[in-house]
Amino acid sequence: MALRPVHVNIKAVDASAVGRFWAAALGWTAYSPGVTTYVGPAGGPVWPDPDFVCVDVVPVSEPKTATKNRVHLDLATTSAAHQAELVARLQALGATPADVGQGEVPWTVLADPNTSDYQF
Repeated sequence: MALRPVHVNIKAVDASAVGRFWAAALGWTAYSPGVTTYVGPAGGPVWPDPDFVCVDVVPVSEPKTATKNRVHLDLATTSAAHQAELVARLQALGATPADVGQGEVPWTVLADPNTSDYQF
């Protein structure tokens, strides 16, 4: 049997806010049944979800350091218009443009409220 990804784990000082951001960005729901905020399809936490790679946002006491992130998410769009619409929507939710040295590329790099970088 092949190995399959189940969750993306994000550490954040304000796990609830970052969880709400990703829930809104993905059109999912944020649940906080305990300390961790789970982001996934409506209906509550399912582990492992048979259809989705979901997001766990875990609270930490120290903010991320200034060093380069070792992990980022690449998210797909279907067209240039879809990309522009998605970038505008995510910025309205609190994402900010990020320069990670990408130069002239056909994608947009944004940082979520946790200041992690993601490419669209």
